[in-house]
Amino acid sequence: MGRIAAVPAREAGVVGRLVYRMARRRFGAVPEPVAVARHHRRLFWAGIVAELGYQAASTVLPARLRELAVYRVATVVGCSWCVDFGTMLQRLDGLDVERLAHIDEYPTSPYYEPVERLALAYADAMTALPTTVTDAQVAELEAELGRAGLVELTNAIALENMRARFNHALGITDQGFDAACRVRM
Repeated sequence: MGRIAAVPAREAGVVGRLVYRMARRRFGAVPEPVAVARHHRRLFWAGIVAELGYQAASTVLPARLRELAVYRVATVVGCSWCVDFGTMLQRLDGLDVERLAHIDEYPTSPYYEPVERLALAYADAMTALPTTVTDAQVAELEAELGRAGLVELTNAIALENMRARFNHALGITDQGFDAACRVRM
């Protein structure tokens, strides 16, 4: 359990219970960050609308590239919940999750293609404090992905930084969505 208890279904309100029910149907359980966010009803709704909007709009990049960069952010920040949930989502999308065990070796690992290495290095640079993104990285990614692809990748990495830091700060840890993959601390 995190630093703030999740809002139980009986206290989530009618519409909150409906959201919880839909989440249980889709994921098998209510994601704890969703139930914690329910303490602030306006941010709860803003988060749901934003997540659905970003999901619907993210159509330029292949899912495998976007999800790989998001996963990298989760591991760098140390958000075990994000790693757990992200692994499950990748598995459900039919992506190769076995290679995630080699994410720390991405610069030289044969499991990653050159464009994936660029995206992972960009995720590292965006996640570093202070950020270490270079003009050369942006130019190389723009050449590979196009401007829209670069913007989508940047947005996905920035969003995951927000999610992972929210969860980490509130002590939200893995929920057992995908026990095969854990954050190495």
